[in-house]
Amino acid sequence: MLLEIERHLFTVDRYHQMIDAGILTENDRVQLIQGDLITMSPIGIRHAACVNKLTRKLSQHLSEQAIVSVQNPIQLSDISEPEPDVALLVYRDDYYANRLPQAADVYLIIEVSDSTLAFDRTVKLPMYAQAGIAEVWVVNLIDNAIEVYREPVAGKYTTRMRVAKNGEVTAVSFPQITFPVSDLIS
Repeated sequence: MLLEIERHLFTVDRYHQMIDAGILTENDRVQLIQGDLITMSPIGIRHAACVNKLTRKLSQHLSEQAIVSVQNPIQLSDISEPEPDVALLVYRDDYYANRLPQAADVYLIIEVSDSTLAFDRTVKLPMYAQAGIAEVWVVNLIDNAIEVYREPVAGKYTTRMRVAKNGEVTAVSFPQITFPVSDLIS
């Protein structure tokens, strides 16, 4: 006899109700991915250093042009509210105090990946592409490279580049600024 397992998918509204009711707290370290509550991996030393480095470099160059959002939620749909490591957001005077950023507010998402590399590639990238996020960088700490994904079509990125540690990357939204990869990877 086979037992059918029924999944209960959460909506963003239900997720926020659980937060407001104290069922979920900041200490729970979960994110809502396609209706599922996903436990976030603990952040290792190298991962944290890389996020700090990215935050500093991006803030130095883009502080007047974009908001550098670090490990904060972005509402992509009614069932997805991931917390990317870094997001470059359209500047707003209220810093998104009245609503969460949405896909249309995102210039660039950056995921720093070591133990989460497979998850970031197979789950998060398609989710970002489906939402229409124009560009995603996966900082691959295993191979010391940045994977650049652009031009989302039907849930997939049609352009993918891998830039080695001795190369340079430029965000599509900010073509005037080029970053040496070695300056971004710890």
